Amino acid sequence: MNKKTLISFIVVIAVAIVAVFFFTRSSNEAVPTVPAQDLTVFDGKNTHFTIEGNEVVLVQGTSEVSIVPGSASKVTTRYFGNESKGDLNGDGMDDVAFLITQDTGGSGLFYYVVVALKTADGYKTTNAFLVGDRIAPQTTEIHADSKELYVNFAERKEGEPMTARPSVGVTLFLKVTPEGVLEGLMK
Repeated sequence: MNKKTLISFIVVIAVAIVAVFFFTRSSNEAVPTVPAQDLTVFDGKNTHFTIEGNEVVLVQGTSEVSIVPGSASKVTTRYFGNESKGDLNGDGMDDVAFLITQDTGGSGLFYYVVVALKTADGYKTTNAFLVGDRIAPQTTEIHADSKELYVNFAERKEGEPMTARPSVGVTLFLKVTPEGVLEGLMK
């Protein structure tokens, strides 16, 4: 074997080893788990829910998932708060509504609302419902008498650029379906 062939062979082997290491490492990324918790108290910083069909697991208030396995770009989801308690499904138990944010790596910061429905076995979360992009959250209110959730926030005036400070008060009206799905109401 001549010297050029030997060097080429070594380079090919090195590249293969690096590729195997990279793909093995990225496919074995640890999947976060929600810490064990008291089933009678809801902890929004350590829970799970779905956003547009994708499972999100918050651990200590944060979730970071690579956009593409092994990528430095991440989707970051954070517990925001604005919790409200009250009965949204008529079972006599206090449910909890709360806001989360999601940064997908672009210029937006998307706000969502999630409801944790209290059951005899603990809490079951609904889907996350989009409130808006780069808004200014105000209050989150559960109206048990009508079984409605009101999310109050400020957004930009019609026609203003996304860089403008939100200044128009808006209320988003939502309900939880009997199947446990959070959906908007037309009001």
